[in-house]
Amino acid sequence: MTIRIKRVYDVVCADDGCRVLVDRLWPRGITKEHAHLDAWLKDVAPSPALRSWWNHDPERLDDFAERYRAELDGEPATVRAVAELRELAATGPTTLLYGARDPRVNHARILAEYLQPPSSPG
Repeated sequence: MTIRIKRVYDVVCADDGCRVLVDRLWPRGITKEHAHLDAWLKDVAPSPALRSWWNHDPERLDDFAERYRAELDGEPATVRAVAELRELAATGPTTLLYGARDPRVNHARILAEYLQPPSSPG
């Protein structure tokens, strides 16, 4: 399973594979045609309450990641959306698209890690 993350504003590349927007809100200043999406899975994004609490604060990233993973595991709509995303990713390279400015402080990075199969003890 190859999962990458990329800002939705970045240049579209042939090796992006399946392009999936994983934000709950549509990114500002970009048209749907320019985004070149294969899917928009709003329900894999953090809940509005969690997103507001976090506010992309780097000092809250660890707490946010823990709370976000709990949402990914427990909210019924989110669990369904995660299953759909896993099915898409199983078909080939998948790029999770996000609108945040910081490539290190965003939920897509946490989601990409969450989607990776656990490594087998070796």
